[in-house]
Amino acid sequence: MYYFNYIPQRLESKKFLLVALYFFIIIFGFSGVLKAALRIQLEPIITGLDSPVAVTHAGDGSGRLFITLLGGQIFISDGEQISTEPFLDIGLLISTGGERGLFSVAFHPNYTNNGFLFVNYTDINGDTVIARYSVSADPNMVDTGSATILLTVPQPFGNHNGGQLQFGTDGFLYIGMGDGGSGGDPLDNAQNLDTLLGKILRIDVAGGPTYSIPADNPFIGDPGAREEIWALGLRNPWRFSFDRLTGDLFIADVGQNNLEEVNYQPVESQGGENYGWRLMEGSECFNPPTNCNNGMLALPILEYDHSLGCSITGGYRYRGDKNPGLLGTYFYGDFCTGLIWGATQDDTGEWTTEELLVTDLAITAFGEDEDGEIYVTHFSQDDGTIYLISEIPDPPSSAGGGGSGGCFISAAATSFF
Repeated sequence: MYYFNYIPQRLESKKFLLVALYFFIIIFGFSGVLKAALRIQLEPIITGLDSPVAVTHAGDGSGRLFITLLGGQIFISDGEQISTEPFLDIGLLISTGGERGLFSVAFHPNYTNNGFLFVNYTDINGDTVIARYSVSADPNMVDTGSATILLTVPQPFGNHNGGQLQFGTDGFLYIGMGDGGSGGDPLDNAQNLDTLLGKILRIDVAGGPTYSIPADNPFIGDPGAREEIWALGLRNPWRFSFDRLTGDLFIADVGQNNLEEVNYQPVESQGGENYGWRLMEGSECFNPPTNCNNGMLALPILEYDHSLGCSITGGYRYRGDKNPGLLGTYFYGDFCTGLIWGATQDDTGEWTTEELLVTDLAITAFGEDEDGEIYVTHFSQDDGTIYLISEIPDPPSSAGGGGSGGCFISAAATSFF
């Protein structure tokens, strides 16, 4: 479940452990024992937003950021100022409250020429809608009369709506769908191929009035399956992303009682992966409590338990130029505790994760700009903020510990897997 109205205080014991770690490193040096720790800071870019849930770019060379608000608006920022009028306002079309609203926007890979953008929202009935719009003659304004609904997915409950839209490097539109809500997936939607809930969908929006099914989707011709399905077994994929360099897919899936997870799909995948829910929660059996994996389930590459958070927010793998020390790091965080981690993959394919920053943020999203720089979205109804991630340069002294980024603690990285 994604807790928009629950922002717990950071555990004081965790801060104590981080401070103790700093002193230990300073006193004993650890020269030649610990690898160089990643150190990051957050720079506030835009403040005073009302419930921001996503930030992205249009890929049109303009350098603009597009900020999605849960209440149904998308605003434009040049990185310093935000537009006074919304780029798009569909507030009258959506239902709000809890885990409902406008969740994301994705711009067509050929947006410069066709002006198409796609949004994911819950309508006034609480059902998921995927709709296409066109930009107007004014590049800072959508033509609201251009709306075309591509897909409507009935929602049995008010939570676990997923909501992420992303175009893959293959040019197809990917859609993240939660399991339909309640708790424990009572309708077993995530394992049911006859429903779009609890899945990643993949559709072709290049031609026709709405969409078509890519010819290589994994369940083409299966009479018991929806052909839009690309992957299954997801509880609430709250933010997935593609590595802009390799095309690999990262899917962060919110846990039920104990484990938050990140799933990984390499670009060469043919689709059809089953990420386990509700048979498994992370790497553990859920329902049934034992003998849940017949060997066909895809296990997460990363996970953490609820001593560190309660609702994962997936991010991006850094491929920008301004922070060379962060290259190849996959960023993700937790909505409840504000922790930010960075994960890297070694030459053998193994993933290691490091705790990078302790914050007081309610992290609803990470986002990329056109240059591959990464942003963090803090959810607040009166002071939502977009932050830019950057690395802290190594101190001139070899004995240095952590630094600070603005009002946040910059943590020396520690692995917990």
